Amino acid sequence: MDKREAKEILAHKLKVYRKRSYDDLLYLLYTQDTEEIKASSGVVYQLEFQAVWDDKEGGNLRVMGAIDDGGFRAFVPLSDDFIIAPDGSFVGE
Repeated sequence: MDKREAKEILAHKLKVYRKRSYDDLLYLLYTQDTEEIKASSGVVYQLEFQAVWDDKEGGNLRVMGAIDDGGFRAFVPLSDDFIIAPDGSFVGE
């Protein structure tokens, strides 16, 4: 897997989630979004996005994304995340 390519794809997709409001992201607590993307290199990547409470229920929400190419990386995917507060601000940035 091309780590640079995978990180770029994941960062691009996480930007889409960052544009959503806190309330719009709450559904990720109960389900996960998954998709496959074929990169310009021809590699097919699987992406998963989900959320968890960062500290306490009703508080900050940690939105996490992971990417792999279906090979060994499926067991240890590349991942990234962000934390959004109920007021829509991003925590730790």
